[in-house]
Amino acid sequence: MNNKDQYIDSDNAYHEPSRDPNQGFAPLVVIVTILMVILTAVLAVLAYKEKGFPWSKNNTSASNPVNSAYIVVASPTPTPVQPLKDNQNPLLYPGSASGTAVIIPENIISSANPSSRGLTQSVLNNGNIISDFSRGDLISMGDPLLYSDLAGITTFRGNNFRNCASFGYAPSEPNNLEVIWEYSGLGTKLSSDWSFEWTGVQWTGQPLIVRWDESVRRSMNIYESFKDQELVEVIIAALDGKVYFFNLADGAMTRDPIDVGCSIKGTPAVDPRGYPLLYVGQADENSGNSEFGMRIFSLIDGSRLYYCNNIDTSSYRVNWGASDSSPIIDAASDTLIWPSENGFIYTFKLNTVYEKGSSSISISVEPYNFKYIFNDSHKGATVGVESSIAVYNGYGYFCDNDWNLICLDLNTLQMVWQFKLGDDTDVSPVIEEENGIPYLYICTEVDGQGGVVGEYSGAAYTYKINGLTGEVIWQTSQPCYTNNGETSETDNTGGCLGNPIVGKKGISNLVIFTYSRTQSLIDGNRLVAYDKLTGNTVWTYEMNKYSYSSPVDVYDKEGNGYILIGDSYGQIHLVDAQTGERITHILVNSDVTGQAFFEASAAVYEDTLVIGSVTGSIYAVKIGHVEEQ
Repeated sequence: MNNKDQYIDSDNAYHEPSRDPNQGFAPLVVIVTILMVILTAVLAVLAYKEKGFPWSKNNTSASNPVNSAYIVVASPTPTPVQPLKDNQNPLLYPGSASGTAVIIPENIISSANPSSRGLTQSVLNNGNIISDFSRGDLISMGDPLLYSDLAGITTFRGNNFRNCASFGYAPSEPNNLEVIWEYSGLGTKLSSDWSFEWTGVQWTGQPLIVRWDESVRRSMNIYESFKDQELVEVIIAALDGKVYFFNLADGAMTRDPIDVGCSIKGTPAVDPRGYPLLYVGQADENSGNSEFGMRIFSLIDGSRLYYCNNIDTSSYRVNWGASDSSPIIDAASDTLIWPSENGFIYTFKLNTVYEKGSSSISISVEPYNFKYIFNDSHKGATVGVESSIAVYNGYGYFCDNDWNLICLDLNTLQMVWQFKLGDDTDVSPVIEEENGIPYLYICTEVDGQGGVVGEYSGAAYTYKINGLTGEVIWQTSQPCYTNNGETSETDNTGGCLGNPIVGKKGISNLVIFTYSRTQSLIDGNRLVAYDKLTGNTVWTYEMNKYSYSSPVDVYDKEGNGYILIGDSYGQIHLVDAQTGERITHILVNSDVTGQAFFEASAAVYEDTLVIGSVTGSIYAVKIGHVEEQ
């Protein structure tokens, strides 16, 4: 059989949805359901008289059934909804996640127990192993509405749940996309092995877009012409080794670029407290001065405040220090959380000293780093993390290059549970809390299935997982093409490389994933909307060219949802998120850099999308409504 025709998952055999009460034998189901409710009520009363309800919060015995509907969680006392603050994202309002649910060891499913795979884990401080680590100032991150005191998008996918790359409302009934400015001055940088040049902005490459408070704006090294006006600033890192700054309104540069000196592929972060701090990773060992790590810059004067060397002999991957993961910052504990491809999950107590509007800021970093390995782990390149970590309460969720989804207690730096995915993934887990329980949405690439070398079609596995127990709620997949070459230069990876959308407002029943290379190695991309409850497909949208870019969900004030996504042919699609029908699209060209090639993800501020291209330009696209003639 020709590998090209060999579908590992041609019939979507891995679809295991939750039970949908609305499908098939409806009359019988209704009758049976009524009888079961009556019987359950009678048995429940008898059980309560004898020993209390089995799911009551005081009953934590291991004999309790592991069922996501009955996780032992104390429900918070309802409080009045607070008014929306000017800096908060209306798309996340009103905040509904408590962020307080805790994991009970007895409820973790047995297959998710890390000890079942021979886990070895350590906590280090400056190379020294710490026994029985316990954080002094506890990390506890709640609703994403509360993540940032700074209006805008301050990290990859916006917040600790990684669920929102847009800020504010789009116009009603958008039907027009128009490029309003372009910056075509991005350079190139030779790779560390001198085999190619890094160009433009690539995966994940999402811009940051922030509206600075007046006192902070006046204290920074922005150009004088912007100090006396409200500034919404675009911050974007490029593979030429520089971080660029633009005025969202017209694309004018707002300050001199920061020359980091090495290629940057991931998404940086701005401190969500509104502090003038910028956190920047590194994609390649091409700085020219042997530095390979992570950096913190002051946005007051552009100076470097801290450098972490990721070439660390105490790591499991001692010769590679890249960090494509986008950092997350817990404001209350003054803690930076930042995974690396060397296998460490870095946590930094920053000890920040800053007074708002001051002309100085300082940090004094205390590193506490977590490393781990399983008996069945592969060594070398599979040790390390490229996904960004999502955080709920004190739990961090991330995926590594050895196909593991990990839940880490960030306050003890001990692994809580693990789940072996069906393939590799660089996608960041996305969190949504439902009825007091955090659930994770995650998907894989088609990268290492069946030991095939060459072109084939495999399954991009897609999951909804209970974040407290590691239990799979539903699982499905889509077939995608890939090419596993003898060398990395010949690889063409299909599957999920963009982050999913967790629907809000009018599409709060949907979760939407993007699958690349669905028709061939260069053609086809599929957006699929699944019902959050069951995992059943609601709609699909087919694109002619593949995309690694994460789709962005935007909403009008009526709550209608829309999706924007760029592709490898330079197209930007606008899709109705309720129906999956295309509203319009544009093909982006440049007089300087030619036809665009989008691999990086976009961010949206109100009616303006910003996205970088592999071909070397940064574009701002106005989302509008044009009356039909």
